[in-house]
Amino acid sequence: MSDNKPIRIKTISYFHKLRGLTGPKHPLISVINFEDMTEPAQFGKQSLLFDFYMISVKRDMDHKYRYGQNDYDFDEGVMFCMAPHQVLSVIREEQGRNPSGWMLMIHPDFLWNTALSTSIKRYEFFEYSVNEALFLSEDEEQKMQQIIENIKQEYQNNIDQFSQNIIISQLETLFNYSERFYQRQFLTRKKASHQFLEKLENFLSDYFEGKNIIEHGLPSVRLLSEKLNMSPQYMRGLLKSLTGQTTQQIIHEKLIEKAKERLSTTELTISEIAYELGFEHPQSFNKLFKAKTNISPLEFRNSFN
Repeated sequence: MSDNKPIRIKTISYFHKLRGLTGPKHPLISVINFEDMTEPAQFGKQSLLFDFYMISVKRDMDHKYRYGQNDYDFDEGVMFCMAPHQVLSVIREEQGRNPSGWMLMIHPDFLWNTALSTSIKRYEFFEYSVNEALFLSEDEEQKMQQIIENIKQEYQNNIDQFSQNIIISQLETLFNYSERFYQRQFLTRKKASHQFLEKLENFLSDYFEGKNIIEHGLPSVRLLSEKLNMSPQYMRGLLKSLTGQTTQQIIHEKLIEKAKERLSTTELTISEIAYELGFEHPQSFNKLFKAKTNISPLEFRNSFN
């Protein structure tokens, strides 16, 4: 299967058929166990584009996943999520076992006319990359499994006028626990977090010292995420957890640090410093500097005289 031609999975029923499963009990929401698949991913590479939300917890996988340009192997219990219209590639090299775990699929139409149809967009983990999967503890995995069983039981056995609201409530609980567990992961993976902050600091320092800032202006959030090999959403959540600041605030903080250095150690004019820091108009530099420090660049410079 060509990378440029992913299989588009428009309905949950089609995914069931693709993996050799019986039809779903509900057309808009389904929980499947990976052990039940009779048609696992084909050998080689298969790219899938989903038209619905997907959350999965997998372990003991004998194949790789690709998201973007990177491959990932997981043999622990991990959870990752995808929003509609994202592409996931599965690379299966040889005959092997199915992974264990489950997958929850939610079509956007199931959320129609509920508050979750809008609020689901605030759960940024749906935009995280596969390499930013959530590594679950045994207790956390059991908690998720319990909620999944509640959802499955509700749509399989009790379809009535209350079913949608009950399932929506369970989904909100699942999403809120996911947020909590991601925050725990941000804090507990200290070595990775320290390395991330060090890489971020080094990249910004090099960027502001070189010609990039003159030629391209301030580094964008997208550029930082690409250089640090993480999604903008995951980077924002990680920075917020570790520093209390957004990515944009970190960029501006580094900019002000460099501006203060030039104002206090060089005889460059304010306009020249503004240009060196990627500003086309000195007024924009003055406005940002004053907003961040409560004084103008000139007032800051004069304080050293």
